[in-house]
Amino acid sequence: MTTTPHISAPEGAFAKTVLMPGDPLRAKFIAETFLENAKLITSVRNMLGFTGTYKGVKVTVMASGMGMPSIGIYSWELYTSFGVENIIRVGSAGSYKDWLNVMDVTLAESAVSESSFALVQGGVKDNKLLPSKKINDTVQKKASEMGIDLKMSTVYSSDVFYSDPSQGTWQDIAERTGSDCVEMESFALFHNANMLKKHAACLLTISDSFVTKENLSPEARQTSFANMIKLALETAITL
Repeated sequence: MTTTPHISAPEGAFAKTVLMPGDPLRAKFIAETFLENAKLITSVRNMLGFTGTYKGVKVTVMASGMGMPSIGIYSWELYTSFGVENIIRVGSAGSYKDWLNVMDVTLAESAVSESSFALVQGGVKDNKLLPSKKINDTVQKKASEMGIDLKMSTVYSSDVFYSDPSQGTWQDIAERTGSDCVEMESFALFHNANMLKKHAACLLTISDSFVTKENLSPEARQTSFANMIKLALETAITL
């Protein structure tokens, strides 16, 4: 048994590639819906992780929780203590652009943030971080093969979900950061992967649009992201 402050799992329980949604219930749904012989391998603090197979290849799905501090903890421990080489974040995002619509699947070609996460953790002053070229190239190739209209985007990783109006509108944020959509995790994930010489990518389904005001229900956010999950899984078994 390997145990860290936040994960406890049998030796060799984790696959080399982990799909990482934020919500533990989404992790459970993905494992039960898409994996064969999925087994719960960690449940510390109810941050559920499952390992099974997809088309005969071992794959793990584990939740990250919400926000950069949370995914920062779990991704670091997975990379350093559990033999994980690749993490693909699979999550939801809010669109800042009229060409990025609800239910579109987008792949982060970069993550920008005004967070101090990378600076405090590793002394990195850059406010734009890149994902793994290896994973992104594989995702794009698989999307083409699967007929999925994958849209590339610059993702804004925010430290806050609710901000005071005095800090500006969503249009101000989009213009200031040069971003196309917003979520709360990928900047920290990319930083950890880069620091540790590992690989990370971020696949997102647009769950709401700041432009059109359309949004998905909480239930749909858990269960309706099939194209994104299948694309992530096809990528995972190729890496």
